[in-house]
Amino acid sequence: MGKASDVTNYKNLLQEVKERIHKAQYDALRAVNKELIALYWDIGSLIMAKQKKYGWGKSVVENLAKDLQKEFPGMHGFSSRNIWYMRTFFTLYNKDTKLQPLVAEIGWTHNVVIMERCKDPLEREFYIRMTRKFGWTKNVLALQIENQSYEKTLLNQTNFNKALPDKIRYQAKLAVKDEYAFDFLELGEDHNEFELERGLLAKINRFLVEMGGVFAFMGNQFRLEIEGNEFFIDILLYHRHLKCLVAIELKTGKFIPEYTGKMQFYLAALDDLVKIRDENPSIGIILCQDKNRTIVEYALRDMRRPIGVATYRLTTKLPKDLKKELPSPEQISDLFRNTSTD
Repeated sequence: MGKASDVTNYKNLLQEVKERIHKAQYDALRAVNKELIALYWDIGSLIMAKQKKYGWGKSVVENLAKDLQKEFPGMHGFSSRNIWYMRTFFTLYNKDTKLQPLVAEIGWTHNVVIMERCKDPLEREFYIRMTRKFGWTKNVLALQIENQSYEKTLLNQTNFNKALPDKIRYQAKLAVKDEYAFDFLELGEDHNEFELERGLLAKINRFLVEMGGVFAFMGNQFRLEIEGNEFFIDILLYHRHLKCLVAIELKTGKFIPEYTGKMQFYLAALDDLVKIRDENPSIGIILCQDKNRTIVEYALRDMRRPIGVATYRLTTKLPKDLKKELPSPEQISDLFRNTSTD
């Protein structure tokens, strides 16, 4: 172990063993979770069948909870409330062959949050798929639902359909919202861009969660040098699943078309100077306080680089005039179908 090459080889061995251990731990947790979900599914199925056969009411769940807790003291999961969730779980998904395999791939507490807070079947499907795809924790999932990520993602304005390769196009569309809720910032309505950037950096963890929870922070005022000239990107992130750089420009006023030209310049420079070989094309998000949707549509129409234009608010409420613009159930299903194998 005295030679430098031996030390390097040993470090490589250690890293490989650590990766194998982490993978084994993760696989074991997944296996346990699938067994638990299968158990709760079966219990929910049995309760439904017996209630239907014998005409039993709510008391069967209360009695079952008491007797199971006596039989398995110290074992969690058999409260009357949780047993009711098992029944609801089976009721919601027993005829849904599309989602049955997916609900077993997210945690039980995640499923409970979705059952409690999402009444629309397509909304439930969205959060199940996003939790599975991006590995959201229960708290991140709850925050995403509270901030209406479902509606805000389906309304987003991007040119990704023509500016990104097929392999990441639909994942990228799901990764950009139409509006971001920065209700964790303590800013007045007349704040400037410097104050906005400083506030986001001071609450960087909350900022990354609101952006989607799968971003890594690369820097702020990220410097690009081109032919002796300096240019600075407000915030640069990295999307771990899309494997691409994400440039964010902060604007405290209304969106104007000129912003897309500047962003296209930044993305071209990032792809040439910063992006490494195996990464996907860089993506830009222009964050404004307000935007006209028609103007954004025209501004993005002939842009060759992938750009999204979103707004931010210091409150979480989705404007009522946008709710009627949500895609049809068929369009939403098409989007999910195109990401189902990712």
